[in-house]
Amino acid sequence: MNAHPIIIPAIAEDGSLYPVEKLKAHEDGLFHLAISIFVFDGEHLLIQRRAASKYHCGGLWANTCCSHPYWDEPSDSCARRRLKEELGFNVPLSRRRVVEYSADVGGGLHEHEKVTMYVGNADRAMLEIKPNPLEVDEVRWVTPADLATEIAVHPERFTPWFRIYAERYPDLHV
Repeated sequence: MNAHPIIIPAIAEDGSLYPVEKLKAHEDGLFHLAISIFVFDGEHLLIQRRAASKYHCGGLWANTCCSHPYWDEPSDSCARRRLKEELGFNVPLSRRRVVEYSADVGGGLHEHEKVTMYVGNADRAMLEIKPNPLEVDEVRWVTPADLATEIAVHPERFTPWFRIYAERYPDLHV
């Protein structure tokens, strides 16, 4: 974890935003903002295995990149920033949809997120991926069919939110 607490936007019952420490949001299951990015080369999706040292879901496979905007940071800026910080590259991103989900992520932590989903396209032959070892242990490209099979056979290898996304939005690449 960072030496300084990370402050993210939580969502009050009236829809207004208020600042909260990221870990507290997960400890208390507070509704908060997040982003999720899906980078494709054709139908192949770039997925990442989260660093084993992450405070939740370490070592599990997830979508290309996911994170939380800082307090007062627009989601679009957060998406560009985190893609570069985690994987060392940027591609044009477009908003796809805003979704809500809630999931137990283990260790007494809970995600309850309003997520802006982004899609980007890349030519993997030309893409230089430089995973940040503090964030990412491994990356790979996978087709939707192979991903669905792998999640069905070994759901425990994937983050709860990625399993939810794969089930709810199998057409994300089109």
